[in-house]
Amino acid sequence: MAKNIDDKLSLRYFSTVTAKKVDWLWYPYIPFGKITIVQGDPGDGKTTLILNIAALLSTGLPMPEASNNLNPANIIYQSAEDGAEDTLKPRLVTAGADCSRIAFVDESKYGLKLNDHRIETAINEVGARLLVLDPLQAYLGENSEMNRADGIRPMLKQLTSIADRTGCAVVVIGHMNKASGSKGIYRGLGSIDITAAARSVLLVGRIKSNPAVRVMLQLKNSLAGEGMPIAFEINDDSSVRWIGEYDITADELLSGDEPPSDRNKLSEATEKLEKMLDDGEVPCSRIYTVLNNMGIGKRSVDRAKKQLNIKSIKHADGWYWSLQEVAHEKG
Repeated sequence: MAKNIDDKLSLRYFSTVTAKKVDWLWYPYIPFGKITIVQGDPGDGKTTLILNIAALLSTGLPMPEASNNLNPANIIYQSAEDGAEDTLKPRLVTAGADCSRIAFVDESKYGLKLNDHRIETAINEVGARLLVLDPLQAYLGENSEMNRADGIRPMLKQLTSIADRTGCAVVVIGHMNKASGSKGIYRGLGSIDITAAARSVLLVGRIKSNPAVRVMLQLKNSLAGEGMPIAFEINDDSSVRWIGEYDITADELLSGDEPPSDRNKLSEATEKLEKMLDDGEVPCSRIYTVLNNMGIGKRSVDRAKKQLNIKSIKHADGWYWSLQEVAHEKG
């Protein structure tokens, strides 16, 4: 007698699957066709970071600490917290973005949710290579219980499928919970299923001794080895100066503490900076190189910069540091 076969069961063997490699928007931090979560406390620079990444992608400029160039690409930047006219547009302009490549879905009549069919329609219409949803909590729907796996999982599954079908990198920005002492991976708001659905999880925090300096640190990478922490400085006009790789742990970043080894280098860094800048402006890249050759890391250099009240000045050929008061930014 023939056995009844469940008509809903469909089996495949891995011998029929064609392996493919992962493409990256920013290796190894943001993959194409997958979900990346960027989390941190309010005001720590999550949105500023991603706005600047979007600006680089829109113009085809290389990502920080990356050697490969991408072609200029279209982006959908969806924000439920910041106004397009008075906040996002000015910050994109400051970041040097090609705003003709950055779109958003008008939510004035109908708000978006993670499982909204308009997301995939918009990605295909724009040909977007990056979709940003900022913040996660705003796109879960009014009745969604974000701490319940059975409520979150189907929405994330649909968003994951959209990313896979379109090849679009999906970046979801989320706030942190207040569970002090918890590992960084458990500090995101809501169900752990949110973090589990992401292939990359990035933490953004500020350095306690120098609040202008923020660090992006990778908490999870399911597709490659974890990348080095990347530091950046947010200036008074919301422009960003990329500092580069930064030696810090997740615990140190979450607590805002500096390790004793860096404190021992502060006086040495301060003395050398004063001598280097005594005669005028010096490219900050040269400063980092000189002090690095002396065994002084970037954290100690940045702490000394703050202590000496050194100014960052942007010239056409890059960033310079000066001990003198700057009346205006030089282009």
